[in-house]
Amino acid sequence: MEIKVERMSKSFLIFSIFYFYTALGYAQESEQISDSVSVLFIEQEEVDIYSGKPLVMSLILPGSGQYYNKSPLWKTASFLGVEIGTILAWSYYNKKADELKNGYQRYADENWNLQNWVTNKISAPIPSEDGRAWSSFDELLNFSGTHDLTIIISAETADQYGIPTTLSTDILDSLSELAFSDDVILVRDRHFYENIGKYDQFVGGWSDASTDWYWEEKDVGDDIEEVIKTPKKAKYINQRYDSNQFLTAAKYSITVLMFNHVISGIDAVWTSRKNASKMKKNQTLLNNTRLDLVYNPKNPLGIGGLRLSVRF
Repeated sequence: MEIKVERMSKSFLIFSIFYFYTALGYAQESEQISDSVSVLFIEQEEVDIYSGKPLVMSLILPGSGQYYNKSPLWKTASFLGVEIGTILAWSYYNKKADELKNGYQRYADENWNLQNWVTNKISAPIPSEDGRAWSSFDELLNFSGTHDLTIIISAETADQYGIPTTLSTDILDSLSELAFSDDVILVRDRHFYENIGKYDQFVGGWSDASTDWYWEEKDVGDDIEEVIKTPKKAKYINQRYDSNQFLTAAKYSITVLMFNHVISGIDAVWTSRKNASKMKKNQTLLNNTRLDLVYNPKNPLGIGGLRLSVRF
């Protein structure tokens, strides 16, 4: 009798322990792994992924955000490859544009001067091959016009004429002799190199203007313009055009570079949030999953099996 009571006491003790931990596990909201033999709770830390980090990484270096998100290698390599490629392209186009710019500026310095311009204004060159007279173009008769160049004269000369030391070439309409003075310096800046190739009023400054000038019609969309050129001016225009084409390509490279940063950042954020959503779904599944031991009074140990429950 004492043996039966002792066995019943042991069974009751095991059952009590089992029941206690089972009740305790259901009462607790937090997830934990119990070291009890009766109940197993699966614990999963709260998932909190900050998508700002891969965004900043991609904005600084495209591809780094994808690497952080553990995206496929091809995606990381693509953004990084575009970054390297556009930087190399920008460097090449800029260098080529500068080389051509230096070339056309040297060409202009050698073939355009203020003295030629003034001389051809005062003494008109021979007619063009088709018989058109130089004087038939109004823009070739005066120094002042829609645009001008800048000249600098010495203080002594400025005092002599009572004029400032820095002047517009419009002054040559009344003081054309200044062009032949050793005290006058022609400012060869960006406007100079643009104006002598773009505007007809400066065509007389080219060294071949007095003998080889010509005119042609140019379609500008809704109108036809008469453009006055010389062979050297035409060559200069082509040189500037080639340089500007490379400069434009360099600007496009910068645009591609910026878009690569932005697209890489957007992709990094999207992938980060996608991964976070997937991890949260897995977390929810784990949160709603529990594994219990089933009590069986017929088993000497009180264990009847395992019970897996999932709440959806």
